[in-house]
Amino acid sequence: MQQKTISNSRKTVYFGILLFGVVSLMGDVVYEGSRGIVPSYLGFLGATEIIVGLVGGLGDFLGNAMRLVSGFLADTTRAYWLFIFLGYCLIVSIPFLGFSISLEVAVILVLLERLGKAFRAPSRDTVLSVIGKDVGAGKAFGIHEVLDQIGAIIGPLMVAVLMLFTSNSYNFTFSFLFLPFLVLLAALAYTYKRISSKTVITEQPRMKEEKEKLSKPFYIYTFAVLLNAVGLITFTLILYKASKILQPTEQWIVPLIYLLIQGVDAPMALVAGYAYDKFGIGVLVMPFLLSLFPSLLTIIGAELSTLVAAAIVFGLVLGMQESIYRAAVSELTPISSRGTAYGIFNTAYGIGFLISGAVYGLLMELKPPFILIIFYVLLTQITATASLLNVRSKLKRHK
Repeated sequence: MQQKTISNSRKTVYFGILLFGVVSLMGDVVYEGSRGIVPSYLGFLGATEIIVGLVGGLGDFLGNAMRLVSGFLADTTRAYWLFIFLGYCLIVSIPFLGFSISLEVAVILVLLERLGKAFRAPSRDTVLSVIGKDVGAGKAFGIHEVLDQIGAIIGPLMVAVLMLFTSNSYNFTFSFLFLPFLVLLAALAYTYKRISSKTVITEQPRMKEEKEKLSKPFYIYTFAVLLNAVGLITFTLILYKASKILQPTEQWIVPLIYLLIQGVDAPMALVAGYAYDKFGIGVLVMPFLLSLFPSLLTIIGAELSTLVAAAIVFGLVLGMQESIYRAAVSELTPISSRGTAYGIFNTAYGIGFLISGAVYGLLMELKPPFILIIFYVLLTQITATASLLNVRSKLKRHK
């Protein structure tokens, strides 16, 4: 009888993870689908490499930095579901890109969607970590990421088809995304109805916990991830460079390159999640070292094939970033302050991509000697890896 109860409990846990995955799937159909054409759309509106890099980096910065505020507020108010709903509703800014008439308006809408992700992500990750605590954080985040990436594959593919059959009409393609957005709202409402009662976090922080809640290894790990992001070129610039190589009538190919990134991302997330649960934080050495290649390939790439190779490696890194990077935070922090921890972690992550977008956008426009680019990439990633190994050694001593 006890074994049957445990089995039913595990089924309930996986059902909750799957529901959250479906919500993220529909969200990705909208905003990940759009991200495949946003760089080329900004270029169409007159943006240069530096502007595209800054918009991409600033979007990631705002979308991550605001997680510190939303994570703290979520922990303080315990209103995790309120922030989840608010964040997903702001995805509506993407379909409104179909009505934008200037570069400035488009930039505002792109950044607004990123802010929406900032509102929902810490609360979603906290609730997901609570749901998945009995099956392993790596598995929970890995399964969620796989479903998330199914949407990230459907979205760019749908956008590519729409671009192809509408003679690369950005306005129609963005406007069409209102339909999956409405499905997203319905899926989110159903998920809340089914599992909200099972995700009530009642644990209150004690005074002792408030003093010790975020340990030194957590901050070292966060610094390592920041450096990793600083040295990794953003996908926005990979896609922007591809759009400049392609002819105006071939712009529908750009979201297919983004589709390739997501296609590699999905299986890697699941594999990395299981590897993390078995081998621990040391698994993160792999994405740190792989992060050397997308930046170098994009900078030197003069042909589409080189950029495709950069996109594939970037997808491998992304799959691990979005699964085991988050899982490591849950291992290094207590549940009572985990929303705040995810906020701090993602703020640092966003700062890294803001710097990356600005630096690589500038490098692509100025074209300095390649040896300087190699030095920059090696310095950031080797320092990041050394910091990560320091965290791993501290965790081993603690155990």
